[in-house]
Amino acid sequence: MKKTVQPIAWLAVLLLVAFAAPSVSAAESSPKPFAEKRVVLQMSDEDPFKQTLVLNVANNLIKHYGPDKVDIEIVAFGPGLRLLFADNANKGRIGDLSQQGVRFAACENTIANMSRILGGEPALNANAVRVSAGVVRILDLEGEGYTLIRP
Repeated sequence: MKKTVQPIAWLAVLLLVAFAAPSVSAAESSPKPFAEKRVVLQMSDEDPFKQTLVLNVANNLIKHYGPDKVDIEIVAFGPGLRLLFADNANKGRIGDLSQQGVRFAACENTIANMSRILGGEPALNANAVRVSAGVVRILDLEGEGYTLIRP
C-alpha cells in the first residue's frame, strides 16, 4: 500500500523551509541593520566643488539622524573616482566620515580605464572598497531599499 503525505505535513514542511531560508532585506545586508534611512550618494563628477558637496551631504545626514540611524555609501565612478584618489584634498574628511560608518565604493571599470590613460593604476584612499561597476553597485543598493541622491 502506497503512503501519501497529508496536507498538514506538507504545510509544516513549507513553513519550516520558509522560516529557515535566509532572508535578504536591506536591514540584514546593511552594516547598520537598525538604520532608519539608507542612502547611496553618486559621485561621478571631478569638480572639487561637487566632491565637497557630496561629503557635506553625508556629514549633514549623520548630524541629522545620528551615525547609527543612517547608512550611507558614496559610490564613485567616471571622473568622480578622483574623489577617492589617495592624494585628494578631501582625504581627511573621507577618513573622518569612514570612522562614522560611511562607506566609499570605487568603480573597477573606471580604475581600469584611468590606469590606461594615466599609464598606471591610481593610488586609492585606504577607505575605498573596490566594486566591479559603480552603476551596478548603485542599482544593487537601490534594489535593497537605498535612496539614490546625486548632489
